[in-house]
Amino acid sequence: MDVRHLELLREFAARGSVTAVAAATHRTPSAVSQQLRAAQRDLGVQLVRPQGRGLRLTEAGELLARGGDEVAEAVAGVASRLDDLLGAPSGTVDVLALASAAVYLYPQLVSTLEGSGIDLVLHDDDIAETAFAQLTADHDIVIGHSLAGPAPKGSERCRVVPLGSEPLDVAMAADHPLVSRASLTAADLADQEWIGVPEGFPFDRVLQTISLATGTHLRVAQRLRDNHLIEALVARSDLLAILPRFTTRTDRGIALRPVEGVPTLRHVSALMRPDAAQRSAVRRVLEVLREAADAATQAAAGAQWTGAQRTAGPKVDTARSTGDEERDEA
Repeated sequence: MDVRHLELLREFAARGSVTAVAAATHRTPSAVSQQLRAAQRDLGVQLVRPQGRGLRLTEAGELLARGGDEVAEAVAGVASRLDDLLGAPSGTVDVLALASAAVYLYPQLVSTLEGSGIDLVLHDDDIAETAFAQLTADHDIVIGHSLAGPAPKGSERCRVVPLGSEPLDVAMAADHPLVSRASLTAADLADQEWIGVPEGFPFDRVLQTISLATGTHLRVAQRLRDNHLIEALVARSDLLAILPRFTTRTDRGIALRPVEGVPTLRHVSALMRPDAAQRSAVRRVLEVLREAADAATQAAAGAQWTGAQRTAGPKVDTARSTGDEERDEA
C-alpha cells in the first residue's frame, strides 16, 4: 500500500473536491484525478463515486482517508518526541481565530511567545460555524465557537481542545428603555428591532431561540459581521444586538444585559488535525491560549453589574492587539 495514496485520500476528505485538492497541493485537477484513478487501480477498490457534479469518497475511500490521518499522526508524534529530546519547541505555528476571541487570546499569545523560537502566523476570519473544521487543512490551529457545545459542527475528524466559554449579552444604547432592567427575558425582546449576524453564525442561534420562545418573528433590520461596527450602530439607535461579554466596549455609549432562560453561552475551542496536535510547538501554543482564555474568564468574573451599565470586561493590551478600525468577528 502506497502511503501517498492515503495522503491523497486524506486531502480529498478534508477539502471535498478534486479542484480544492489540486489548488492546495499545487497540482492540476487533471493530475489529481489521474492519481485517484491510479490509487483505485493499485488498491483494487473503488475509492470515489460521482455525486452531483463532483465526487465523494466511498466507504473504502473514507476508511483509507482515516488511515491517512493515522499515518500522519504517527509520523508527527515521532517528530514531536525528537523535538522534545532536542530541547524547547520551535518552528512556525499558523493560527486562525474568530476575531472576537482573538482580541483577548492573541495579545497574550504574542507577548508570551516573543523570543521563544516559535514563530506565529496569525489570522482572523468571520465564518459560519460549520466552516471552522474545514480550515484545519490549511492552519495548525483554528479557534472556533459554538453555542451547542465545545465541538463546532463538522469537527468530527478534528482534535478539539476546549479553551473556555463566554456569555453573550444583549447590547443596547446607554439610554435605551431596557437599560433600567438588570436582566432581560425573551418576552422583553420580542417586539424589539435587531442588528443580526449572517445566518449560520452562532450568535444568530440566540435570536432564533428568542423567536421560538416567544412565538414571534424577530425583526432583523441588518445583518453584519463586524462587532465594532455593530457597537457603533447600536449606540446611535434603538436597535439591539447580541454581542460577546468579554470584548464589547461598554464605554462607548452602549450597555449589556444578560438574558434569562435563553442559552447564551458560547464555547470557544481550538480545532486541529490530529497530526498538527502532536507537534511540540503547537502544544506550547495551546498551553498559552488556555492561559489567555482563563485570564479573560477571571477578569470578566470580576466585572460588576450596576443598575445602569455593566463595567468593562477583561483588560486587553490594546497597544499590542487591535485598534478601533479592526473588525471583530460576530
